[in-house]
Amino acid sequence: MERTIADQLLARQGDRKAGLRTRERTWSWDEVVQESAARAAIAREFRADGPFHIGVLLENVPEHIFWLGGAALAGATIAGINPTHRGADLEAQVRHVDCQLIITDRTGWDRLAGLDIGVPPERFLLVDEPGYGELVTAHAEPPHAHDGVDESALFLLLFTSGTTGTSKAARCTQGRLTRLGYATGEKYGVTADDVCYCCMPLFHGNALMALWAPALAAGCTVCLTPKFSASRFIDDVRYFGITYFTYVGKSIAYLLATPERDDDGDNTLTHAFGTEASPEDQAEFARRFDCVLQEGYGSSEGSGHVRNDPDAPPDSLGKPSSEAVAVVDPDTLGTCPPARLDEYGRLRNPGEAIGEIVDKAAAARFEGYYKNETADAQRVRNGWYWTGDLGYLDERGFLYFAGRQGDWIRVDGENFSALLVERVLRRHPDVVLAAAFAVPDPRTGDRAMAAVELRGGAEFDPAEFAGFLTAQPDLGTKAVPRFLRVSTGLPTTGSDKLRKNVLRERAWRCADPVYWWTGRGGPDYRLMSDEDKSALEAEFAAHGRQRVLPADS
Repeated sequence: MERTIADQLLARQGDRKAGLRTRERTWSWDEVVQESAARAAIAREFRADGPFHIGVLLENVPEHIFWLGGAALAGATIAGINPTHRGADLEAQVRHVDCQLIITDRTGWDRLAGLDIGVPPERFLLVDEPGYGELVTAHAEPPHAHDGVDESALFLLLFTSGTTGTSKAARCTQGRLTRLGYATGEKYGVTADDVCYCCMPLFHGNALMALWAPALAAGCTVCLTPKFSASRFIDDVRYFGITYFTYVGKSIAYLLATPERDDDGDNTLTHAFGTEASPEDQAEFARRFDCVLQEGYGSSEGSGHVRNDPDAPPDSLGKPSSEAVAVVDPDTLGTCPPARLDEYGRLRNPGEAIGEIVDKAAAARFEGYYKNETADAQRVRNGWYWTGDLGYLDERGFLYFAGRQGDWIRVDGENFSALLVERVLRRHPDVVLAAAFAVPDPRTGDRAMAAVELRGGAEFDPAEFAGFLTAQPDLGTKAVPRFLRVSTGLPTTGSDKLRKNVLRERAWRCADPVYWWTGRGGPDYRLMSDEDKSALEAEFAAHGRQRVLPADS
């Protein structure tokens, strides 16, 4: 068993099996290794003093794969740049990771133009410019690992999604990614016979840790699409003969929002891995596309906290991998009591059962964030590794995901999980996506707010929606959103997750229509007017409370 990504690549020399495919071309694994070796030689030529970091700003194109391989052989570190970021945020992130070289295309060049990222123009390589092909050809060399390539070599700087707070650059060494590739492949059944569809962005851990690394370990085929497309998905599956793919919950919701066809189940899919698809969406996807979605738990910072169990309830993640994995109250450090579930599997005691998922034995395995000691300290406290995720354990010991650390909502002294509210909202037949979050009350505490994205052509009926919420037996009165933003396109990260931090900051000060109710009686939504918003802002000012950000520009 190889110990580094470089070793795994070199083991594929001479392998004539398809290693990489697009609709335009196929590369054997041997050709992938040769292409990677040329990029390694280019990287070594451009190397300067300081951290050997290479920024990659590309969609899911072959060059992205070749530069991953090139960095592994050269002993360099890839910092995947999120193409959805802009302006000062993009400038700060790229500058933070100390890149010596930027690999991009003309679109990326234009996006970075005028930003002070600390990289001079002569250290940009544009893969779609004349002369790039000749540069690659001139650096062809026998594949080999350069000096300093071992398990401890820093290979990836992965920007976290930033859904509930500021994005951070998580460190991942070649050794950790190699072990993850083997472990994930075994856990989710990725074998040499699979054909893997890489539709999640390659700058993010989902595609790298759950698809590319397992595919490299198994020696199966990786098929690229520039970006996820719900309308193109099933056609690509049939074209390539896809058996395995990775996802996030939003992508599954968009797939299920496409018009159903009689032949949806006529495809080659067998299994998929991802996170945060609702139990209802998992069941519907299996029915419609005849493919099992395997929900897992992990992050760019760490994984291995949960193991599969054939007896796990459909909405459970499985069982903790060891007794060291627990759900604790972050204030008392005590273990949370077991969850009480009704006959439908709905949580009846969220206030006491939900806590933060910790691994008391994983602190030494955490590789940390790049130049962020404060964030490191938040992850390792009391000698434990704190995942930053909420969860609960049932009486049989099965673990359930309950959202991110920032997903607690506290109304009138009652705590509840935003994720559980979102699952209720997603039951409505017209809702594709939903986010729940806390916004400040003008006087004290918080109020619950939600944002929903509707299916194309759907009309929002506030009275009907209020009636739907009232009919949900597992939605407590405190958890019913006071404010409801209705949208046809909510803001997302580059990894297709809803940007809750942006939604929370903007709250009702947005271009989308927002409905609200006073909280007396049952929900009775009416459209907020500009006068309503001004009156609410005045109430904040009168009580000296900090309000949300100004309206969207």
